[in-house]
Amino acid sequence: MQELLESFKMAIATLRSHKLRASLTVLGVVIGVMTVMVVASLIAGIQVQFDQAIDTFGTRTLFVFKEEPGIHFGRQSAEVRQRPPLTFEDVEAIGRTCAAVEVAVPFIFPAVPLSVVRYQDQQVSGPDVRGTTPSYERFSSVRVSQGRFFSEGENSHRQTVCVIGSNIADKLFPNINPLGKELTINGAPFTIIGITQKQENMMMGDEGGENNMVYVPYETMLKMYPQIEEHLLFAQAAPNQIDEAKDQITELLRRRRAVPYDKPNNFSISTPDSLKQQFDQLTGAVVILMFAISSVGLLVGGIGVMNIMLVSVTERTREIGVRKAIGAKRRNITWQFLTEAMVLTAVGGVVGILVGWGISRLVQLLIPTYTPAWAPIAGLVVSISVGLFFGLWPAMKAARLDPVEALRYE
Repeated sequence: MQELLESFKMAIATLRSHKLRASLTVLGVVIGVMTVMVVASLIAGIQVQFDQAIDTFGTRTLFVFKEEPGIHFGRQSAEVRQRPPLTFEDVEAIGRTCAAVEVAVPFIFPAVPLSVVRYQDQQVSGPDVRGTTPSYERFSSVRVSQGRFFSEGENSHRQTVCVIGSNIADKLFPNINPLGKELTINGAPFTIIGITQKQENMMMGDEGGENNMVYVPYETMLKMYPQIEEHLLFAQAAPNQIDEAKDQITELLRRRRAVPYDKPNNFSISTPDSLKQQFDQLTGAVVILMFAISSVGLLVGGIGVMNIMLVSVTERTREIGVRKAIGAKRRNITWQFLTEAMVLTAVGGVVGILVGWGISRLVQLLIPTYTPAWAPIAGLVVSISVGLFFGLWPAMKAARLDPVEALRYE
């Protein structure tokens, strides 16, 4: 332990005497570790928010899509693109004939790239605006804390009423009661009749889930955007009957969509767990790509460390000879230079962690981020490992120097 401590002190002294050279040497390590921190924070933040958004629907919810959920980068097959859309009649049939389903509702979305909700000079850009039926209130995830949800009469008469999330209420109406007030959704006036209960998000604050929703009657949305065809269907299974509900919906939709018995489904049914698994697979691929990118910076940094350590061995040849002459063994010399290399990359790792954390905090002002505990630990361990691996050859070269030749070196 005493020997290791002495080697550490010598390494720190060497770094202090060559500050600029050491800084340039570990730049690649700093960039590599910083990349790990920033990307890990982004992925973890998105994943936490996604999981919590899915959890708001409860464990008994089934999501019915025309396509397979996920990110496809525009590479959907021709068969998938030609599938007929899900319809409101499909929702009615599910609710009417599937005994294991308690309630089924449709969701349709405005035919605009980005929704804007405005009240006087205040506005919220990018809220999750949905057209749905009054039955959605029966879902376990919905809690109206003030006012009420819209009724069947308001839906059938296409009334311009809406229920907003608590986050939107706080931003547009910080000091007044929103109930009865008129706001605009993409320029169309709507009267607020209800506010959903705030759902606390320990990781991300209150920006997601029900807090950022705007619900309007299904028929009202169709009146505003008659060109809408695509529907997303939600179904809530009876307690302990989610598998039965999935089978019944599958059988019903195969009949309604005229799928031959020997052909696969031309729709997709997902549970909260399956959606999380699919998202985890996607983020897992991104994590692998992240490590591939950061490894380039670490490789460059490692080569720089090896180069600078070889230069250091040459510069300190006489010092090595003196140490060997007074009794230092090969392992003492080896550990001296290995410790120096590991301290060098560890400093780069710490700097990369701090810079990455700072960037993550800045990014958090725009999108949710969350730095997992493993990210800084992994960054520090990897940076030290780079020093150990790339410092091994210079350390062995130093340990093998002949003391007589080293003392005669000029």
